[in-house]
Amino acid sequence: MAGLESEDNQRRTAGSSGPKTEADPQTPVLRISQLDALELDTALEQLVWTQFSQCFQNFRPGLLTPLEPELRALLHLLLWRFTLYSSSATVGQSLLSLRYHNVLSSSPRYRPLSRKQKLGLALLTAGPRWLQERSHSLLLCLGSGGPVSERDGGLLQQGLRKCLTLVSSITQLASLFNFLVFLRKGRHPVLAERIVGARAAFSKPDVVRDITYQYMNRELLWHGFAEFLIFLLPLINTRKLKAMVLSVVLGGGSADGEGATEGQGVWKECGLCGEWPTMPHTAGCQHVFCYYCIKSHSIADPYLTCPKCGAEAGQPEPVKMEVEMIGR
Repeated sequence: MAGLESEDNQRRTAGSSGPKTEADPQTPVLRISQLDALELDTALEQLVWTQFSQCFQNFRPGLLTPLEPELRALLHLLLWRFTLYSSSATVGQSLLSLRYHNVLSSSPRYRPLSRKQKLGLALLTAGPRWLQERSHSLLLCLGSGGPVSERDGGLLQQGLRKCLTLVSSITQLASLFNFLVFLRKGRHPVLAERIVGARAAFSKPDVVRDITYQYMNRELLWHGFAEFLIFLLPLINTRKLKAMVLSVVLGGGSADGEGATEGQGVWKECGLCGEWPTMPHTAGCQHVFCYYCIKSHSIADPYLTCPKCGAEAGQPEPVKMEVEMIGR
């Protein structure tokens, strides 16, 4: 009996503490969290598309290209059906403990999005993208009406193209203005959210964006190492270093023997591209280069060295060849 009474007390306390655990929708969400949620959603869509396209990798190339806009829109709607439509939160928002709150509701408590708002978000997200990718094909279909209506079709096509360009410009300008407002007030990073009345809110109370010390240390070390490599690599002459390493590894005697055997085929390939030399030129050593190869590399690198022997490349000079005609 005592065990049953304790279970009843636990249930009552859990039921009474249920509403208190709900997050306040008026609590402002960090701007970086909202932008991270959008980036996660974009990465998920790209991952789903990559996995979907790999299913057709053994088919003929370009099989999905004619229907790519429609397939991308369909995948977006499938993700919308199983994420935003069912839980009022995208995958990126769920990972960051966020969800959409209905701003049009007058209640101070959390209210999920209505079906119209969810459908509006899906159409305003996937629709403009599909129309932008399909506009060229649609205009071509309208313009191919036959020889009689060729002139009218051309005028109609030009008018529609101008209208689409104007609408696209207005949309981009509105998106830019909306993003500036978002940076100022911290709400609605996407124009579609502002139109349908959806705002990001916390799904759990007292959510803190926690970044561990190990993660910060790793990121700082990696970025510092990357900046060091970006500064150091342009200062290293990789060609000369490669030639020095090859000369040390192969040795002087083998290099001389190799030069004797290489003398016959040294005129048959460019020292830079490895192909038959076009307009053969020399640069101060026994190797031959294409004129465009040695000229472009010498312009890009003033301290160019021969990748074969490591000699410093001088001014390119055309190869002088003596041709002897032997009569039968």
